[in-house]
Amino acid sequence: MKSRLVLAMSALALLAACSGEVGPDAPKPLALTSEAIGHYCGMNVLEHPGPKGQIMLGQIPEPIWFSSARDAVAFTMLPEEPKDISAIYVSDMAKAPSWEAPGPVNWIDARHAYYVIGSAMRGGMGAPETVPFSTEAAAVKFADDNGGEVVSFADIPRDYVLGTDETGANGNPTPETTGATH
Repeated sequence: MKSRLVLAMSALALLAACSGEVGPDAPKPLALTSEAIGHYCGMNVLEHPGPKGQIMLGQIPEPIWFSSARDAVAFTMLPEEPKDISAIYVSDMAKAPSWEAPGPVNWIDARHAYYVIGSAMRGGMGAPETVPFSTEAAAVKFADDNGGEVVSFADIPRDYVLGTDETGANGNPTPETTGATH
């Protein structure tokens, strides 16, 4: 009987670890500063408008920074990127001072955010953005004002984030096909 309980508890712990949810022991997000350099572009994250992202890997205390929320989502989808993600944070645009200044400390768990995809707003390097919000009402209002649709983290289409052969979302050229990086 005791071994079944231990086995069940081990299975639950494994499921919790694989779920990707930010737990109480997950590292907290760091404030965005001028020291943050984008993982894919190698540029200062603050040089780009729109929502940002940061991902924590394993027990490493420093985040991987992204100049757009879309890039943070892409990191989770790309097979060549590490999968020992302990936390994913994106800018909460419901609390952002503006599109140009999304805020240094208004981070939310990316897996619990509501995203607007296909809006008229562009993120870092002018790419289509996955615009994150802490509330569905804020996401719906943004979509009403800027176009697009509201989806959950799990429902963000791979093609929207990673692009297709020659175009990304809304038929815009992807950075890969134009030679640009973000």
